[in-house]
Amino acid sequence: MGWGDGGGPGGWVILNEPEVHFGEHVLVPDLAGWRRERMPELPDVAFFELAPDWVCEVLSPSTAGFDRVKKLPIYAAHGVAHAWLVDPSEKTLEVLELTEGSRTLVGAYQGDVQVRATPFAMVELPLARLWAR
Repeated sequence: MGWGDGGGPGGWVILNEPEVHFGEHVLVPDLAGWRRERMPELPDVAFFELAPDWVCEVLSPSTAGFDRVKKLPIYAAHGVAHAWLVDPSEKTLEVLELTEGSRTLVGAYQGDVQVRATPFAMVELPLARLWAR
């Protein structure tokens, strides 16, 4: 999916479960996005070595610890500027930014509210859409 093709925040390439290689670490975020100025064309590759600008992890009881404790520090160490943690069971969205090498919580939302979350603050996101089945 490439946002910027109409109706979304322009200038992004958003992919579902891309394989990303950070040296010896191989991670697969649930969603990842690259600003178009960093990835103007989607390369025809099996995995990506260019760190995304944004990742989104959907937490579950079996993955929450790994996502928080293992993946987030690796993303931070490799310069992924924005991370979202979505917890469908708690209906929460945590928005984190990389600040001076560590993650800072810049927003936490719950329920069916409308949010403007970095790096897509120009778009209002109805959280209820995330919880719909």
